[in-house]
Amino acid sequence: MFTYYLQLALRSLGRNKALTALMVLAVALGIGASMTTLIVFHVLSGDPLPGRSAQLYYPQVDPRDNGGLMPGKDPPGQVTLIDGRNLLHARHADRQALMTGGSVPVQPDMAAIDPFYVDARYTSADFFPMFAVPFRYGHGWTAADDGAKARQVVIGHELNNRLFGGRDSVGRQLRLAGTSFRIVGVLDDWRPAPHFYDLNMGAYDSAEQVFLPLETALALRLDHDGSTDCWGNGSGGVGTGLPSNSCVWLQFWVQLNDSASASAYRDFLARYSQQQRTLGRFQRAPNVRLPSLMQWLDYNHVVPDDVRLQTGLAFGFLLVCLVNTVGLMLAKFMRRAGELGVRRALGASRRAVFEQLLIESGVIGLVGGIGGLLLALLGLWIVRQRAASYAGLAQLDPQMLLATFLLAIGATLVAGLLPAWRACQVTPALQLKSN
Repeated sequence: MFTYYLQLALRSLGRNKALTALMVLAVALGIGASMTTLIVFHVLSGDPLPGRSAQLYYPQVDPRDNGGLMPGKDPPGQVTLIDGRNLLHARHADRQALMTGGSVPVQPDMAAIDPFYVDARYTSADFFPMFAVPFRYGHGWTAADDGAKARQVVIGHELNNRLFGGRDSVGRQLRLAGTSFRIVGVLDDWRPAPHFYDLNMGAYDSAEQVFLPLETALALRLDHDGSTDCWGNGSGGVGTGLPSNSCVWLQFWVQLNDSASASAYRDFLARYSQQQRTLGRFQRAPNVRLPSLMQWLDYNHVVPDDVRLQTGLAFGFLLVCLVNTVGLMLAKFMRRAGELGVRRALGASRRAVFEQLLIESGVIGLVGGIGGLLLALLGLWIVRQRAASYAGLAQLDPQMLLATFLLAIGATLVAGLLPAWRACQVTPALQLKSN
């Protein structure tokens, strides 16, 4: 019966091409606008590490003095150097990484390439396995290299392409800020969205192109470009002068493989804070947090407010389009009251007529979905021309491709319920008499 109803739907839509075109256009406009914004929202609010994010946590402790103390206020979003080192060396987690961002001058050996700056990440050895960072060549450094302040570096594939033509550069020397480093690894294409491990450097910025051991960067006093928050007599900022012990400026992440480990680590943070208070470093009562990766992103509201607003407005526009579609369908179906009355008189049940009209609505949704997909692709292209940091991420994936057609067909089926039900209420005898 489905094939028969589909044939009837196609014939019906072909009889009144202008009305059919109006319905398809209304659906396409609504789907195109809503899916453009939904795809952008989906990309920006997605899980940057699917399958691993539930095991990653961002510990927070509160080392500040009592100035401006407000009970219940959250701890700082970063850690001091001394606390970061203490937590890192305690090794109470399955993996842990202490880090900050900066920029370093690259001094190529080739005379044809002038020196230039690249974004850098100063971190510890667990960064790469903890965040499942893919390597094209080589590997990361070891914890022993961290302690030895080794002159080793991992570079991104873009920098590798620029300096070495994409060839395996492991073992080659790279001069950074006047110091020679040995390349131990080259990353594959890797751009987590959002840039979750350091939101201070831009939630949707590209991944850094140079990765150095943190202790090496501190020993060489390489530039720190990240956020710094100080209290009391502390001072800090950017440049070669490192922030004082009264400043939070580093990010610390841990991997905890089960809920029991997470609970134990939260207790460890409370004990650590109390210990530091006993030693006189911390003045406040233990104030700790251990948000997971996704909780940390939610807390920091990484999705721009304008994207949320645009998504809401686009779905409001889709609703307006569907209301217009309901009116057009109602007009179309009621104009066929005589035809439907004859079908009922010949033995067709209300259910059969209702199914026929819903299938016709679904065909409108399918065609409108195709038009909406084309408009969404155009909309995504326009988004990618913007100067926003997330613009390049606006891409259609298979999941959202399927969602486009499901939304288009589902929305038009819902829109067709009222017109189909009204059309099924016609009295066959009255229609036959009038004809």
